[in-house]
Amino acid sequence: MTESRSKFRLSKILKVVFCSCVITALGLLTVASIRTLSLDVNAGLQLAHWEHTGNFSLVFTQQQREELLTNFKEAIRIPTVSFSETESNTTALLQFDRLLRKAFPTVFSSHLVQHELVANYSHLFWVQGSDPTLEPYLLLAHIDVVPATESDGWEAPPFSAKEIDGFIYGRGTIDDKGALMGILQALEYLLIKGYAPRRGFYIGLGHDEEVSGYQGAVNIVRVLKQRGARLSFVLDEGLAILDGVLSGLEGPAALIGVSEKGQATVKLSVSTSPSHSSMPPRITSIGILAAAVKRLEDNPMPRLFGHGPEGAMFEHLAHKFRLPMRFVASNLWLFAPLISRVLERKPESNAFVRTTTAVTMFNAGVKVNVIPPLAEAYVNLRIHSAQSLQEVLDLIQNTVADQRVKIELVDGFDPLPVSSADEKSFGYQVIKKTVLDMFPGLTVAPGICIGNTDSRHFKELTTNIYRFAPLWFKPGDAQRFHGINERISKKNLEELVIFYFNVIQNFDIRKSNEIGQ
Repeated sequence: MTESRSKFRLSKILKVVFCSCVITALGLLTVASIRTLSLDVNAGLQLAHWEHTGNFSLVFTQQQREELLTNFKEAIRIPTVSFSETESNTTALLQFDRLLRKAFPTVFSSHLVQHELVANYSHLFWVQGSDPTLEPYLLLAHIDVVPATESDGWEAPPFSAKEIDGFIYGRGTIDDKGALMGILQALEYLLIKGYAPRRGFYIGLGHDEEVSGYQGAVNIVRVLKQRGARLSFVLDEGLAILDGVLSGLEGPAALIGVSEKGQATVKLSVSTSPSHSSMPPRITSIGILAAAVKRLEDNPMPRLFGHGPEGAMFEHLAHKFRLPMRFVASNLWLFAPLISRVLERKPESNAFVRTTTAVTMFNAGVKVNVIPPLAEAYVNLRIHSAQSLQEVLDLIQNTVADQRVKIELVDGFDPLPVSSADEKSFGYQVIKKTVLDMFPGLTVAPGICIGNTDSRHFKELTTNIYRFAPLWFKPGDAQRFHGINERISKKNLEELVIFYFNVIQNFDIRKSNEIGQ
């Protein structure tokens, strides 16, 4: 009898547990379904209209098209290469200076524009506004490019600016001479039309961004600090318009970078006594170091998807995904671990999930019959927004877990602060609305830059740094960035000019609630 009662009670408990699980699952499913159907964080702004009128419009004449193309091609043909922090093509930088003065005579002669050279090769422009109570902003770009040689497999010589099927090929076409020439060309056209800004702004052109910007951007910051400048926001290169790149997304998406991953270079080294290869020790310096490196590769940094700006990016894009991805992306509170495991399968999306670890250099040995006394490896890490540099160093120490391996930080910095991207964020909302006016079918979302830009040096002058240019990236185009066959279409080059032409005027509103909701 007692045994029968016990079975009955157990059966009741199991039924209650089962029913509770079913009710909970149905509740979660209901909440997730409602959120899937209702989540569209872009809807309000897409339907908005500017409350102010009177902006100049830009329609290219054939002569303007030809001049734009000629000047841009000349910019690409100047090999402004940065080889290292101490070596750059200064002859090319001086040649580029002469090109700017020739291509944009109104910018350099206008009474509204003050220009100065910084650190010999970088440029700083101040465009005076009529209302000194409005906080100025900064448009940022860079002159220098990474090295490129035709033997790497280019379809056209990398400094030829050759046209192929409507595209201009060359190093710097997308990084970053397209944006640079677009900004100055837009200002040139505006000044010719008689435009006088209400909100003053700066234009900064660094000459060593590709090697960390310690001469160009850092000195521009120093000049601005000396003048007591405070910036409303900074707009620099970074993210772009992705068309067909995100699997399952219906239509293209413009991603505006609101932060950058941090970075660290860590040196691992092992020192042992030298010996002859005919009498090798049981384990060598190379073997010890190789084992340490393998432990780092076998044990990646923890998954942190959803704890940084990448979470907001997916939520902003959710309503444009096809099912079942729309259901998943709309409910990161429930599915973030699942998305993490999917994204980490590919290198390009794994970068959104965690701090990445890349062993980039391994040095040991000088002779085939000598056991080297020293082995060294360098590891480059790109730090997720939810981690700090110190946390990453502690994890490396715990993962290597070998006192014979010396671990040294060569250089590094924490992830950049996350800039505001809500409905009250002046800079973000004006950039977003300008994009939607130009490309009504786009979805706009905040994003995270996995690389670093000059804008990181300006964080003491503003709390809002945005990284975007309306460059169109289709599948495979991301590999052109610092790779071979970098290119931009003639149409996209014109779109860059129109974007900056419009956004400069749109920044003249006093605050984001003038956009209209």
